[in-house]
Amino acid sequence: MSLFIFLTVVQAIVAALLVVVILMQKSEGGGLGVGGSPAAFMSARGAADFMTRLTTILATAFVVLSIALAALAVGTNSSREIDTSLERTTPVQNAPAADPLAPAQGAQPGTAPVQSAPANDPLNGAAGQ
Repeated sequence: MSLFIFLTVVQAIVAALLVVVILMQKSEGGGLGVGGSPAAFMSARGAADFMTRLTTILATAFVVLSIALAALAVGTNSSREIDTSLERTTPVQNAPAADPLAPAQGAQPGTAPVQSAPANDPLNGAAGQ
């Protein structure tokens, strides 16, 4: 596991360097041979440019590290056990919850319970009395 952490730190450093090197290049093109004039790409100066070579090396290192980390991750996670430490369980209730639509206890079947309306209920017309 320590090799995995070491390679992850190295990859983070390579990624940061790659971003810095790409941002330091001219915006006219020429980075990794893309853009610019075709004559400059084939010339000795264009092919031997330090920033272009450094970008190529860092990009290659980043890809190789990504493949190596993926291979290590597959090898370390080969256990087939399911982690149930975070499994949620619902508490078992002894008595079922009361049904709000059931008739009140002690009421006769087929009769609705009688409720008195409040004195200031506007629906019953008692608001202004």
